[in-house]
Amino acid sequence: MRETEVAVLFRPFDRTAYVLPGTRLIEAAAEVGIILDQPCGGAGVCGKCRVRLEGETCAPTSAETSRLSVQELAEGVRLACQTNICGPVTVHVPETSLLATGHQILDRSGATMAVAVDSDVRKQYVALPAPSRDDDASDVVRLTRAVGPVHIDLAAARFLPDRLRQMQFHGTAVIAGNRLLDFEPGNTEQEHFAVAVDLGTTTLAATLVDVCTGHELAIASRLNPQTRFGDDVLARIVHATKTSHGLSELARSVGEAIDTMIGELTATAEIDRNRIYGVTVSGNTTMQQLFCGIDPRSLGAIPFVPAMGPGLQCEASELGLNIHARGQVFVMPVIGGFVGGDTVAGILASVMTESPGPTLLVDIGTNGELVLWANGRLTAASTAAGPAFEGARILHGMRGSIGAIEKVVVEDRLRLNVIGGVPPVGLCGSGLIDVAAELLRHGLLTPEGRLLPPDQLPPGLLPDLVNRVTRHEDKPAFLLAAAEEAGTGKPIVLTQRDLRELQLATGAIRAGISILLDQAGVAPENLESILIAGGFGNFIRRNNAQRIGLMPHQVDHHRIRYLGNTSLAGAKAVALSQGCRQKAEDLARQTEHVDLSTHAAFHTAFAESMIFPEA
Repeated sequence: MRETEVAVLFRPFDRTAYVLPGTRLIEAAAEVGIILDQPCGGAGVCGKCRVRLEGETCAPTSAETSRLSVQELAEGVRLACQTNICGPVTVHVPETSLLATGHQILDRSGATMAVAVDSDVRKQYVALPAPSRDDDASDVVRLTRAVGPVHIDLAAARFLPDRLRQMQFHGTAVIAGNRLLDFEPGNTEQEHFAVAVDLGTTTLAATLVDVCTGHELAIASRLNPQTRFGDDVLARIVHATKTSHGLSELARSVGEAIDTMIGELTATAEIDRNRIYGVTVSGNTTMQQLFCGIDPRSLGAIPFVPAMGPGLQCEASELGLNIHARGQVFVMPVIGGFVGGDTVAGILASVMTESPGPTLLVDIGTNGELVLWANGRLTAASTAAGPAFEGARILHGMRGSIGAIEKVVVEDRLRLNVIGGVPPVGLCGSGLIDVAAELLRHGLLTPEGRLLPPDQLPPGLLPDLVNRVTRHEDKPAFLLAAAEEAGTGKPIVLTQRDLRELQLATGAIRAGISILLDQAGVAPENLESILIAGGFGNFIRRNNAQRIGLMPHQVDHHRIRYLGNTSLAGAKAVALSQGCRQKAEDLARQTEHVDLSTHAAFHTAFAESMIFPEA
């Protein structure tokens, strides 16, 4: 039975989540991409996720009354990790309650408000004396007297003389490293922008930042158009290497999408895209090579060797990005064949190497990237989780968009939460995890992954659950929404095959975690924290992820923290800071790559991890 959702409006973002009454506020925020800070793991003891509510509010919890003053409570201040949604409400989110973004991470890396000075590109307004009989120095010498030593390439040597005279020797020098990019009319020192891009296998996300202040000005996202060539990286490698013009098709499609996003960002922020001088791109190894038009065939065969290790810098125009005519693109360094720049960005953004105890970073997606920090060492691996978490290969699976069942709860009966508050049309990854966990808890699903038929159900089940056990293609299935409840007019069911796909995805990630921990001699219960990265990771419920074995069940769920899109956050940090760029290079070379595909213990660990944990 589908419950009626209520609207939760988040200010100043003007984003509305539609959730079930009783939903934790922090989950509602995550549904619309607002990630709040909760360093205590949602225990309600740090007070970092304070928000102010207007509208229907639930009574404060004991954690809130102990952390908040009487006056704050009277003013509607609540802890997002503790308070539940009772009815329609407007939530005012202060900037201090947001999860650390790239700019805040720069602070933890030692950067200050002088971030712009640390950028690879600097701008300096100069008023040069015009040439005279008493001063016949060359144009270049005249400029370097004011800005210091600067390399003038042929292109700059061609535009500089005319530009200086047109502007009566007054203007803004734009310098990248020690290379003159431009000489702009007037004082444009405060017009300095950069773009950071998360180049995901399934989705793209980009942010426009003001390099002078470090502030984020706009965000854009969309599906990766390369998905039409294949769901996963292997399919795209095949298309690139076996199809005529395949590589150029893949490179052009994603380049055009990123360029369109840059146009959306600049339109939203009302800035000139010619004032963008740098773009930083973070993705897995294959995605980065395809974007750059680099042949990926060596990534499709053992030993899966990447073309690049260090970061790659090139002209934006070479990749079809329309920013400043001489602007640059920096592509993140990679660790190995399937542990790429997005993982390096995650290590950087999470600041996990500053943790005093063993820390595990997990980025869950089509590929699951894993990083362990323990005993002063970084080890990383990638597992082919498959696209189940993205809704692919699931009968009624879909991505996390309007109409997707994103949350499943069993209390007195089964309850569904649907993105957008509309009739359901499918099931996304977080809902898939939820329903599997609930089926395990209530005995309808065995640890081996077998969905029980009606005549084998355990006694004492809720009538609503019993009535939902049905059949699909003559095999047991579980009904999530009847035809009259669904937006498609057809029943939405979870099948035995769907559960097998979930076992494969979960088992691959769980096996990879086990191998990294065993190799480092770290017991799961000794992990100080588990950091969940990636867009999808922020929508899964910790207890359900542990129930199906996706996360180690031996770890107290308060030690599992959500970090949001660390690939984008790390790229943003690198776009703003040369120090962060160098740190990213150092982390990439410092990290030991564990190739699970050739690891002797992987197949055994994978087979064992296919079994759902006992309660």
